[in-house]
Amino acid sequence: MRMESLKIAFIGLGVMGGGMAANLARKGFALTVFSRTPAKAAPVIALGATLAGSAAAAAREADVVFLCLPATEDVAAVLFGDGGIAAVMAPGSVVVDTSTIDPVATREFAARLSAGGIAMLDCPVSGGQKGAADGTLSCMVGGPADVLERVRPCLDAIATTVVHIGDAGAGQVAKACNQVCVAANMLGAAEAVALALRMGVDPKRVREALLGGAARSTVLERHTLRLIERDFTPGFRARLMEKDLRIAVEAMTRTGVYAPVSAGIHQLLNALLQTGRADADWGAVGALIQELSGVVERAVAPP
Repeated sequence: MRMESLKIAFIGLGVMGGGMAANLARKGFALTVFSRTPAKAAPVIALGATLAGSAAAAAREADVVFLCLPATEDVAAVLFGDGGIAAVMAPGSVVVDTSTIDPVATREFAARLSAGGIAMLDCPVSGGQKGAADGTLSCMVGGPADVLERVRPCLDAIATTVVHIGDAGAGQVAKACNQVCVAANMLGAAEAVALALRMGVDPKRVREALLGGAARSTVLERHTLRLIERDFTPGFRARLMEKDLRIAVEAMTRTGVYAPVSAGIHQLLNALLQTGRADADWGAVGALIQELSGVVERAVAPP
């Protein structure tokens, strides 16, 4: 497939999907989009994309259909539910699912699509809202290597790192691993901030020192400063991080992986949701740590 001849559909224009779709439009792809909230399509339409009235309408003529949806059941519905895209996509076309969903379900979806001559790549991404907007995401890809090469020009428009992990579902396994690492880093940083505050030490100065040593990380650079400043404006919502970590914990439970850290963090995220902060940025879990540590009574109100 040549870039200039590819017809692309993008379904799901939330925080991540909107940025990715915009970068595809900027690169000159013929792009049709669909969102359950049409207003979210406005920035991409301004870049030359066409708004479809349904997911099926967006996918009908597409060579490549990108999905960026909240959960496994949403992907299943868009693919195979009433008005699902699998029924209208042509043999030889490709689904690229950038959602973070269950790897077992992903393998089932890929097999069902393959029976109809449609290829699927699971292609979850990392890099957050900024990475989606800047086109600097990391893509973890599962599925046939030859299909990846066919759609690589599309992925190069949204990402600076594209790694073929393995067969169907392997990308979702890699994303689960990513979320485990990120969550563990975040909770370590949150506990460090709480310790500094309890000891009467300026956490900004502690962070500055840590950034110069072995503790340096993306979490320490970005998320920890927001925690210190109590900025929980949603970038990646707590309910989505809870979902992602739940997927990881369920996979580890199924496969017998001993995972006390991930299980404990997942429980903290569940507790955060129960305090009414499901739609706050997931970094608000650090505020919960401060509350449980007696640093503050309540670090952030429900959104």
